[in-house]
Amino acid sequence: MNAGHPDFYRMTEEENRLYSKKNKDYAQGGNPMGNFMRVGNILSNYPGLNLKSPTVVALVYMMKQLDSALWMLSNKYEGEVENIDTRLQDVSIYAKLARILHNMEVPKVEEPLESQWILPGALDKAC
Repeated sequence: MNAGHPDFYRMTEEENRLYSKKNKDYAQGGNPMGNFMRVGNILSNYPGLNLKSPTVVALVYMMKQLDSALWMLSNKYEGEVENIDTRLQDVSIYAKLARILHNMEVPKVEEPLESQWILPGALDKAC
């Protein structure tokens, strides 16, 4: 008999079922931690990567979704909880979020307006 609140055990059982379904999508019979290992291996190529950067966090989330889509494609599996299309939508969303975050992190350099540009030889002709 469980001594805790019954809803706790019900929620845990629901999470177990969801985990099993999602793991089927991510692992498809392979290593249950394969998605994390593959993404970790990719990230190891960038030793100077600042993991505190919100841009990098968004890109890591994106990579997790991209890896899942590639794994599903390589196993000819469409997915149970999420499919390849929804994974690729997530990739697109995270890419946009990464662009926004990067623009927030990097100071903007003001570009001159077109009217401020001076073309070579333009002053010679104007005078």
